[in-house]
Amino acid sequence: MKKLNDLLQEIGVSKVKLAKYLGVSRQMVYNYLVLDDLEKWPKEKKILLFKLLDVAEGDENSLENIDVTTEYMMEVEKRLNTTVKNNSMDDIASANLSKEKKNLLNDIIFLLKEKLEDDSYGDAGVTMRYLYYLLQAMENIPEIKYLLAYMAKSNCFIKPDEYAFDEDKQFTFEGILYTAISLYNSGKSDKKRVAENHRLFIQEIEQRNEEKLSRTQQLMTFKDQALRELGYNDVNKDNAVEFYEKLAEIEARKL
Repeated sequence: MKKLNDLLQEIGVSKVKLAKYLGVSRQMVYNYLVLDDLEKWPKEKKILLFKLLDVAEGDENSLENIDVTTEYMMEVEKRLNTTVKNNSMDDIASANLSKEKKNLLNDIIFLLKEKLEDDSYGDAGVTMRYLYYLLQAMENIPEIKYLLAYMAKSNCFIKPDEYAFDEDKQFTFEGILYTAISLYNSGKSDKKRVAENHRLFIQEIEQRNEEKLSRTQQLMTFKDQALRELGYNDVNKDNAVEFYEKLAEIEARKL
C-alpha cells in the first residue's frame, strides 16, 4: 500500500479527486489508503482503481513497474476527467454559479487545456500539476492569494493599488516579494546565505512530512481500535461497511 500512496502522490492524484472518481467521501479514501492490502478494498472500488492506473485487474505487483512520465500522468488525468462528473462542461453549465463565475471557469479550463495540448517541451504537464497543488493549498495558506495578486499586478492585468484581500498583509507581502525577486534577478545574492535559507526550507518540509506520517499512524491506530471493538481480525468484503462506519465513529470521538 505504501507503493500505491507514493504513486498517487507522484502522479498528482489528490484525495478529493480520487474520492469523486471512486464515488466515496474523502474520509473513506483515507480509510482505504491506510489498509495494508488492496484485497481489503471493496471489489468494485479496487477495479476502478486498476482502471485508473491502467493496471491489469488483480495484479497489484505491476504497480512497482509503472513508469511515471508526463505522458502517463496526463493519461491518468484524462481518465479521471472522463469519469469525474464535476469536471465536465455540462456540470459547469448547471452549477450554482453566477454567469460571470461560469464564464471565468470556462476561460480557465480552456486555457489549461490549450497549454496541455501545446506541450512542446513536456513542461506543461508538470507545471499544471504544480498549479493544481497550489489551488489545493490555497485554503490553508492565505499568502498564495497575495502571490497571485502580485503576479497579476506585475504583469499589468490589474491596477497596482488593487487590494482584494487583507490590505495590510498584502501590501507587506508584495513589498517583501518584490525585494526578493529583484535580488534574484540581480544575481548579487549571497550564495552562502541562500544555501543556508534553502537548508532551513528543506528542514521545514521534512518536518511537515513527519507530521503527515504521524497522521497516517494515527489512522492505523483507529483502524486497530475499530477491529477490536467489532471483534474482527481484519477487514473483508463482508464486514467492510460496518468497519468503515465504526472507523468514522471512532474518529469523531477523538475530535
